[in-house]
Amino acid sequence: MTSGSALQPQRTIDELKELRALTGDADGAQRVAFTDRWVTARAWMREKLAQLPVEVEIDPAGNQWATLRGASEKELLIGGHIDSVPNGGWLDGCLNVLAGLEVLRRIAAEGTPPVTVRLVDWADEEGARFGRSLFGSSAASGNFDPEDLAELKDRDGIALPDALQRVGIDLYAARAAGAQLKNAAAYLELHIEQGPVLESMELPLGVVLGTFGVERHRIIWKGQAAHSGSTPMDKRRDALAGAAKLALEIRDIARRAGSGAVCTSGGVVCRPGIVTSVVETAEQLLDQRHLDAATLARMLQEAKDASERFAKEEKIDVSWERIWNIEPILFHPDLIELCDQAILETCGTSHRLPSGPLHDAAEVCRAGVPTIMMFVQSLRGISHNKIEDTREDHIAMSVAALDRLASKTIGWIVAQGG
Repeated sequence: MTSGSALQPQRTIDELKELRALTGDADGAQRVAFTDRWVTARAWMREKLAQLPVEVEIDPAGNQWATLRGASEKELLIGGHIDSVPNGGWLDGCLNVLAGLEVLRRIAAEGTPPVTVRLVDWADEEGARFGRSLFGSSAASGNFDPEDLAELKDRDGIALPDALQRVGIDLYAARAAGAQLKNAAAYLELHIEQGPVLESMELPLGVVLGTFGVERHRIIWKGQAAHSGSTPMDKRRDALAGAAKLALEIRDIARRAGSGAVCTSGGVVCRPGIVTSVVETAEQLLDQRHLDAATLARMLQEAKDASERFAKEEKIDVSWERIWNIEPILFHPDLIELCDQAILETCGTSHRLPSGPLHDAAEVCRAGVPTIMMFVQSLRGISHNKIEDTREDHIAMSVAALDRLASKTIGWIVAQGG
């Protein structure tokens, strides 16, 4: 099977703009999962799919599937997510789905494919409303415990199970979505880079080697509240001082870990939180990421050791609570090579790089499905923001390259006995 002339990358660009007009506003994309605009976006997508000879279904976790039956039950999956963060960009997530739609059109136009081809829109990749990313894909992969999620609430106090029920999803039945992967032979995902690497190298497209492992912790510093006017500086037990020192130290931890390492102190909440009191308690959020598991473990230990040192210096106490972690995910070596070839054939140059952000592809890979991601350049390296952007000629290249990758992967599946 070879990529054919039925492919129309400009149609993907036009549909991205159509979706932006339908579900966005002056502040950006507003397709937060399980909200009315998300429901609207999915209905719009089903209208597009109705023009194709595909079967559309929504699984128990709320993932939306379109299936083009092939000569074999072995399946090529192409995936993404139509949900966005609040005030998000016009490409994050939905480019994956709409580029996949265009590839599905091209394959369908050529008749029955050698293998079954499925397009999936994963539910709530972003986790923007309840703080739990990769909801639908983790339900499918089995890395999902409903009991861990049952108490989650959004900023308005709405519980996750209630929000899910409103759109027809039963939290406790969601893991049944795992049946969707039983015939999966490969998974492809296109995504904007969301970083500055490809732009800095003046390259439109890149092959993703894998997704970073993540260690995410809450660090609780305990000091002593005392009057800010009457307590001498050398008598204070200031919890914020420990958090402040660690926030600076993690920069050096990341530098020592080498290329690709990132550490972020994403927030500090102080109590009593008034200007007339020394801080008694500071709750600090720390996110650490790396593609190598041993390096990530070392980064975490260095941060813990530093926190103990700072606690001693400031005469305060420190404790750690793990919020979440995921091991580094390395994508399939054969598919890395096929993706590289597809990019070279499309634009003549390629580059291999890791992904710092997490993606649904990581969960599919964890489920044992051969997986690959392709990145397209992001202007200014900015995402999760209404100014998120990618050159239209680069978007067109990404659709063409994904199409080539799909054809190559179908051939690979057949060669594997699919």
